[in-house]
Amino acid sequence: MSHSKKGFSRREFITGTSLLALGTSLKLNAFTEISNLKKEPIIDIHQHIHYVQRRDNQLLEHQKAMGITTTILLPSGRPVNSASTHQGEANGLQAEAGGNAECYLFASQHKKQFRFGACAVPDMKDGVYEIEKYLKLGAVVIGELKFGVACDSNEMQKIYQLAQTYNVPVLMHWQYEKYNYGFERFYKMLEKYPKVNFIGHAQTWWANIDKNHTNQSILYPKTTVEVGGITDRYLSDYPNMYGDLSAGSGLNALKRDEEHAKIFLEKHQDKLLYGSDCADPTGADPESCSGTLAIAEIRKLVAKPIERKILFENSKKLFRL
Repeated sequence: MSHSKKGFSRREFITGTSLLALGTSLKLNAFTEISNLKKEPIIDIHQHIHYVQRRDNQLLEHQKAMGITTTILLPSGRPVNSASTHQGEANGLQAEAGGNAECYLFASQHKKQFRFGACAVPDMKDGVYEIEKYLKLGAVVIGELKFGVACDSNEMQKIYQLAQTYNVPVLMHWQYEKYNYGFERFYKMLEKYPKVNFIGHAQTWWANIDKNHTNQSILYPKTTVEVGGITDRYLSDYPNMYGDLSAGSGLNALKRDEEHAKIFLEKHQDKLLYGSDCADPTGADPESCSGTLAIAEIRKLVAKPIERKILFENSKKLFRL
């Protein structure tokens, strides 16, 4: 048997070459898979401009790092000291987020990647007019509504009526004894305004996937989940109710009981929407970016067809993008 000058037999040389080729092939396949994932469109329905002083260039890079192809910017209402803003605490959505004009201008400058919503403090005299102004300019959603008002108040119902007129969804931040009071009776609004699509978000919304969630003051429960909570019933019983998976509250709902989360995502696969609502500056840190973590968790828990619905198709249809 012949040998190379370095002392390798022909068989050893061929085997080594084959292993090298196999390793290279595996690396290329992995790279191709990652690249393909990044090319798949993702709609982020919940992001903010100037979120905790994040700069505009950082927002662009943040969304790019997460693989987002279309982002909806949710504005805050104008600053005002009133009971509905808890004397100013909720100004800027309690997150230093930019308002209508800032979202509109930024989205206008980045039309391929960004859309914008419309928002106002509900009990301001010109609140409805402020929202309508931006709906006429092309806002695709009303929200994020994050104010200390009853969900069935006259002021909120005027907003629902406006949403019905302009055929746009309403995105609501549910937080016990803080924002949008009366979660347990919201079904009355779902029934009264069947043509309005409502999107639930935040702590109280996601805590109530669990039938056993009786202590509403616990905003980030860690216990296992029993099917049949208020949120589960709203999504099941009302065609006009959707869920926004954004923020730490949405991520907690996915991670606290992954066995339940898998079933929940499959059950409500046509009603769930991906959002990030994360304030970090890069979008690349898997330890701090809840948006990146949520994408990974969704991909971990469900098959590709359901993942595509949640990350893209449902939002494309609902927002008519």
